[in-house]
Amino acid sequence: MKMGSAAKSIIGCEVAVLVLLVVTQGTQMARAQSSSCSNQLSNLNVCAPYVVPGAAITNPSATCCTALQAIDPNCLCNTIRISSQLPSQCQIPPLSCGI
Repeated sequence: MKMGSAAKSIIGCEVAVLVLLVVTQGTQMARAQSSSCSNQLSNLNVCAPYVVPGAAITNPSATCCTALQAIDPNCLCNTIRISSQLPSQCQIPPLSCGI
């Protein structure tokens, strides 16, 4: 069965969200900076009800917004950048989430 581009985009976005959630579950890093980033990302678990596709919650909680504000922008941007490289590292076609 062949998937359309919309289905691939949805799957791609779901993969990106899943990767972010996996990273937030306590990835252990050797360097202190990485450890700090992992801890910051772990605090984003409170945002899961908002970011998971199909979730009934349409607005992030105040706790989620506070957790997001506390993250170093470099930590978040690097996590997203690294996560976006996963498809090529796993030999699957690049993802396009339309964002």
